[in-house]
Amino acid sequence: MNTETIKTELQEYIKNNINDYKDDILNSREPVNELHQELFNQDYYLIGYYNCEQWLKRHNINTFDGINFVQEYEKDNFGECKQYTNAEQLVNMIVYIIGEEILFNDKEFSINKIKNQLITLI
Repeated sequence: MNTETIKTELQEYIKNNINDYKDDILNSREPVNELHQELFNQDYYLIGYYNCEQWLKRHNINTFDGINFVQEYEKDNFGECKQYTNAEQLVNMIVYIIGEEILFNDKEFSINKIKNQLITLI
């Protein structure tokens, strides 16, 4: 599954929303975890079955490829995987996984860079 278009979209999402969580991030012992939790785990990134089906199409993701992607992640990280019965659950789990990858592996979103960006906004 090609995730480049999703990464680009989520990088923009992070940049546009990071300021909303500056206090939580600056006061956290684990700021990257905190930011990931706030951006990708507190609420759904995208709501509505139709909207999520369109999102999958826009990113050229076949439903079964998306399910396989998510289940591989879950097996590797949790030892088990859940069933995905609708596009909304699937899309939001894909976003959770790729958001985690961006925040923990992308140098543009290193914690020092994030903190410096937030401190300049205070």
